Amino acid sequence: MNDATDTPLDGLVAGYNRFRSGDWAKQRERWAELGEGQSPRTMVISCSDSRVDPAQIFDVDPGTIFVVRNVAALVPPFETTVGQHGVSAALEFAVQVLEVEEVLVMGHGLCGGCQAALTGAMKGKEVGKGHFVGNWVSLLDEARIPVAEKYGTDSREAEFEMELAAVRVSLENLMTFPFVRQKVEGGELRLRGAHFAISDGILRVLDTPDSDFREA
Repeated sequence: MNDATDTPLDGLVAGYNRFRSGDWAKQRERWAELGEGQSPRTMVISCSDSRVDPAQIFDVDPGTIFVVRNVAALVPPFETTVGQHGVSAALEFAVQVLEVEEVLVMGHGLCGGCQAALTGAMKGKEVGKGHFVGNWVSLLDEARIPVAEKYGTDSREAEFEMELAAVRVSLENLMTFPFVRQKVEGGELRLRGAHFAISDGILRVLDTPDSDFREA
């Protein structure tokens, strides 16, 4: 901080002012187009981690990707129970309204959510101390078993394998949504996976849910 009285918002506003006089001014025509609506070709489901901003990693212009971020980049399975289903609502909007061509699930290295799923560190926590996180990453309970049996739960290798497994779980859960399955089987929609390694900047991609990750 430059000043003891600065707040986090002050820093964000300063960034906004740089953006307004820089990139926004340079792309006035693009922003005018976006004022009329959006037509992204790709939906990206990624982690909320502050280190893995999809727009920065893929170096894309505004309006290029429709992004949903949550702990560990997870997609819950399709369900019709009453409730507020944020990921499902965003998925429905992207696929049915925006008619995106691809849905990309992007995991990342050093993911705290995947680590919590692997170690069970958040299980049984009281509200406000891990309850919500533990319940959310329980989506990975089944995928955790083979990873833990082969690699244990306390190595970087185990965490990496859990991160890759989490991407596959979300891709599998995407196919439980009838409107997703219909478009995938009809050739109108493609599901892809990716993993970004924070420490070395390597992006690995998964071309099909049943293929292997490869370096981009």
